[in-house]
Amino acid sequence: MSVNVKAWVIISATMIIQNKITYKLTDALSPVHLEVVNESSMHSVPPGSESHFKVVAVSDRFQDQSLVIRHRMINELLAAEIAGPIHALSLHTLTPTEWRSQGKSTEDSPLCLGGSKREKDGQ
Repeated sequence: MSVNVKAWVIISATMIIQNKITYKLTDALSPVHLEVVNESSMHSVPPGSESHFKVVAVSDRFQDQSLVIRHRMINELLAAEIAGPIHALSLHTLTPTEWRSQGKSTEDSPLCLGGSKREKDGQ
């Protein structure tokens, strides 16, 4: 099998934060399902940015934990990323039973409504 090394380097270099998030959550939560989606392209950021993420984490570790506690768990795990490159983090934290009862899906993220000063001022 032939590997396009240049393409692999570009892909891996542009997924640094996404890979860190995936590794940390996999290591700490042993999820039965995990999606880490870079939604930065849906926002007013430069191409290749890693600043807006959606996380769908399905883990037995969430059993008997409130939504607030579940989110705190992830926020603590990703504290360095949240303090730095992550601007927005959408969290969907479910137990396996909750995941199955939702048809193994979550809602799509809403479209970005803008956020630059120019757009707000109508300039």
